Amino acid sequence: MLIVVNDNSPLSRDIGEYYARKRAIPMRNICRLHAVASETIARKDYDRDVAGPIAAFLRKEQLTETILYIVTTAGVPLRIPGTTGSGMGVDSASVDSELTLLYSDMHGTKPHALPGSIANPFFGKTAAAFAHPQFPMYLVTRLAAYDFEGVKRLIDRSLIAANRGKFVIDLRSSGDETGDNWLRDAAIHLPKDRVVFDQSPTVVYDQTDVIGYASWGSNDKNRHRRFLGFHWLPGAIMTEFVSTNGRTFARPPESWTIGNDWKTPQALFADSPQSMTADYILEGVTGASGHVDEPFLIMNPRPDILLPAYYAGRNLAESYYLSIPRLSWQNIVVGDPLCAIGKPGK
Repeated sequence: MLIVVNDNSPLSRDIGEYYARKRAIPMRNICRLHAVASETIARKDYDRDVAGPIAAFLRKEQLTETILYIVTTAGVPLRIPGTTGSGMGVDSASVDSELTLLYSDMHGTKPHALPGSIANPFFGKTAAAFAHPQFPMYLVTRLAAYDFEGVKRLIDRSLIAANRGKFVIDLRSSGDETGDNWLRDAAIHLPKDRVVFDQSPTVVYDQTDVIGYASWGSNDKNRHRRFLGFHWLPGAIMTEFVSTNGRTFARPPESWTIGNDWKTPQALFADSPQSMTADYILEGVTGASGHVDEPFLIMNPRPDILLPAYYAGRNLAESYYLSIPRLSWQNIVVGDPLCAIGKPGK
């Protein structure tokens, strides 16, 4: 485990130190950066102030091979804006997704190619143990929420996670058939008595004892509530097919709500009307996925891989990265990578 802290952010320092105490991670496994404390960082500054110092730290401490997980903290930059390309060929990405390839970059003759994305070698390898050098990447997750107290609660929930409760899977009914099929397959690969599976036009709200959730989020035209009103169990995870849900961890005003109106300025928060990963953290999830910009559906986490892997006992980081097809892209994973609910019946 490597914890990445930005010393220019008091919030980042507080989170890193709290998490290290809770997980008994030695101080030698904390890498301290001096990067801009904003959520956006230019590519050249990312290379100089984030990727470069982390690579140098890993080499100096002889941790390159033994580190499997990298944990970034709120206050470490979140996104790298694009300067070239379009569609799936843009050179923008989340900081965390770029860091997954730091292992292969350090072992290669040159950094990975830009623009566009890189195939995730771990994707779909559900029978394999994650290890180096078989999988030349790091599993990168982020500890972030609207504030320090929110991150503390997230970390504390991860330590008491258990394999109980239900998986709520909510189709859009009139949505993209590819995404709906992934949701159907997720329900099929989980025990029937642990699943709430809804194919109606009605959005599922106000569920109790939820351990996993997958849906279309604000891309469901019938979803009008910002919060689902769920009672989330410790260890609960979520994913949704939403393009910009990880765009920021700044807190919206209480008057703001989600929608699909991109033309009215009052409907936007951080340049988007869509649902937000941080809202799920606030409501009580322990792990969440998100995107800092448009990923395209095919690049979203696959719920038919994510939820069954987590149910079967994989930890949070492994479950999410098994389900994410490409790296050097827009994806983020929020949560303690070591969080696990354990195998069924254990």
